[in-house]
Amino acid sequence: MASQARQQPHWQPPPEPSPDAQLPPLRIWNSLTRSKTLFIPLDWENRRVTWYACGPTVYDDAHLGHARNYVSTDIIRRIMKDYFKFDVKFVMNITDVDDKIILRGRQQHLLEEFKDTSCRSGSFAVEDTCLAALKAYLLKNLPLVPPDIAPEEVSQQVKEQYNLVLDGKALDGGVAGDKEAKIKMHIKTVLAASDALASQKTNSISADQFNHQIRDVLLPYLDALYGATIDASDHSIFTKLTKKFDDRFMEDVRALNCVDPDVVTRVTEYGPQIVDFVDKVEKNGFAYKTSDGSVYFDIEAFEAANNNYARLEPWNRNDRDLQADGEGALTKKSSEKRSDADFALWKSSKPGEPSWPSPWGEGRPGWHIECSAMASDKLGSQIDIHSGGIDLAFPHHDNELAQSEAYWCDKSHKSQHQWVNYFMHMGHLSIQGSKMSKSLKNFTTIKEALSRGDWTPRGLRIVFLLGGWREGIEITEDLVKEGSAWEDKVNNFFIKMNDVLDNQDSTRQNGIQQSVWQPLQKAKDNAYDALCDSFNTPLVMRIISELISEYNSTDKTALSTEQMLETARWVTSIVNMFGLNGSAKADDELIGWSGIGIPEYAKPYLTSISRMRDNLRRQARASGDFDSRKLKDLASDDQNESPPETAEAAPYQAVLSKFQTDVSALTDSEKLSKDILQLCDRIRDVDLWNLGIYLEDRPDDQPALIRPVTKELRAAKAEQEAREEQKKKAKEEREKEAAAKADKGKLSHLDMFRTNEYSAWDEEGLPVRVAGGEEITKSRAKKLRKEWERQRRMHEAWRKGNES
Repeated sequence: MASQARQQPHWQPPPEPSPDAQLPPLRIWNSLTRSKTLFIPLDWENRRVTWYACGPTVYDDAHLGHARNYVSTDIIRRIMKDYFKFDVKFVMNITDVDDKIILRGRQQHLLEEFKDTSCRSGSFAVEDTCLAALKAYLLKNLPLVPPDIAPEEVSQQVKEQYNLVLDGKALDGGVAGDKEAKIKMHIKTVLAASDALASQKTNSISADQFNHQIRDVLLPYLDALYGATIDASDHSIFTKLTKKFDDRFMEDVRALNCVDPDVVTRVTEYGPQIVDFVDKVEKNGFAYKTSDGSVYFDIEAFEAANNNYARLEPWNRNDRDLQADGEGALTKKSSEKRSDADFALWKSSKPGEPSWPSPWGEGRPGWHIECSAMASDKLGSQIDIHSGGIDLAFPHHDNELAQSEAYWCDKSHKSQHQWVNYFMHMGHLSIQGSKMSKSLKNFTTIKEALSRGDWTPRGLRIVFLLGGWREGIEITEDLVKEGSAWEDKVNNFFIKMNDVLDNQDSTRQNGIQQSVWQPLQKAKDNAYDALCDSFNTPLVMRIISELISEYNSTDKTALSTEQMLETARWVTSIVNMFGLNGSAKADDELIGWSGIGIPEYAKPYLTSISRMRDNLRRQARASGDFDSRKLKDLASDDQNESPPETAEAAPYQAVLSKFQTDVSALTDSEKLSKDILQLCDRIRDVDLWNLGIYLEDRPDDQPALIRPVTKELRAAKAEQEAREEQKKKAKEEREKEAAAKADKGKLSHLDMFRTNEYSAWDEEGLPVRVAGGEEITKSRAKKLRKEWERQRRMHEAWRKGNES
């Protein structure tokens, strides 16, 4: 029986479409079956897809772990819409009422009050409160450290008691996991607070820095003391927090090039509908009220009526930690619950918590009910796709399914209701083996990552595409390098294809078969199969990379211009569809993506510079007559006398003018060709480089490729300069050693021992007596002879060098 209880219940496939439906053979990894199942939308005739996605809880800035979820969701949504041509209605909620928001809003409010009070009460009262907060934090989170310890001694005690965790191990010596990551987070918090308290005693910390370091131990302490005393009827205490981070979240996902949802729902806008939803679940016989005015879902009654609870993860249904996490930090255990697993649909509000009216008294929605009510209101009794992060599968999504099926179920309870047909869960983003999360405080916010330049929207999306949507991704140096290499490869391809586009030669078409290039057709077919295989983007990324490699190694004389451009158009359509090119549509006719183009205002000057430089290099390397008169002719061929039309064009015109002047100033000499080539190198490596332009010299007398300076080009140049600097230093060191050796050779071997250390010498200058008159021993004489011979050789070499 135990093993059966852990199996997922039967999943009912959607009704089969008619044979002429022409749906793609798309199979989606469905969390309801833990397998790939054929995707059939409920409204297959119109190719309409309904999709509900769990959005953020807005009490802090979104981090890269959130980016993983929302960018991956956006990629799949784009594929469904732009590649498979489904009409997708995408609804996302924003949770702006829940335990975390109440706690954070309340704590921020109390902290501001504390700051105001502390300014009036003096430093002693502040110190006493902060010491008490530190003690409370230690008792709760780091119990191995004595709570009454002085701040100055905390660091040493932490190192002694939690040395295994600090060394990357588990407390029991095993493999570290999320538990140890959380302990490390608490250690960081405690060390910052204790350092602030110790520094305050010596007045070596500013007030702002003190408040910053003590904040995380002070917030829960103030809330425990005064949280129940605030006037929670003033909802602005909470809404000013949620409004701020709601706006910041939307800024973040837009910065990551995620398309806005078709509909956004918020809990605070759905109070009456949520009450009605809970009321119907209760009337259907699947919920009960407790004496405090809370309403709980009755799992036993639900299953007794031929329904299934925990469809997604039945093996976790008795996990107390997950259940507690799903109920929230402010929920107190109730003795009136019929089962420990029963979860709150409606929570009675305690002092210090916001509330709304309901038939059961003043209260607020449970966490899970919001999604059921909002999704049902916007999408109806059945949904094609529901998605969210994998950490929400149990209990949040399992509870969602249960209460929604309890709401929509057959009144006779004779048949089950399947509310969601396909459940998709996005994998975690991990750092150092632990998932990136707010609770572990091991995250980088999206804003920080983009503003510091750690990531670009394109670079981050490429990494997620390479990792796939449902597998966990660990950010490693190898993965970052793989993403950068892929981006650079596509970048170079697009730059070359735009050069083909700008320099089309109609004569190349003659005699070349105008059919689809076979490697391109193969890539198209394989990409289709990959995307039908549960959106296998890692494989599509590899297909694109291999196609570009095939193109790069192909004899271009065997390809028509149209075949080249058709290849570029297809690659462009895929990267556009994946969201790698800003707001560009999948069917955009432009080739390439942003960041590879040359500004139009700069093109006339860059073209003149490049053409003149190509001609100069060709002449300098050719044999035969070449003099300064020809240089002046070449320089005058590319005169661009018209002033620049815009201020932005002026620097390019200035480089062209200086180039022409410098070329005309060269005079006849034996090293004229060398001077020309050096000037051409300077234009490429300095003048244009500083304007963000690079001239890429190509073989077979092809004109240089005018391209923007990319991150990869900068990195390659920096690496080359570092190597050259290393060679220069090595050469200087060798020369220094040689010079020191040469200086040492100045001293004659005949005079080297004529010092106060000795009193007599033989005819070769070798000592025979020490300063006190004693004779030199045989063993010492032998050593002195070796030194003398060595110096003789160096002195003779020095004399020879000076004579030459």
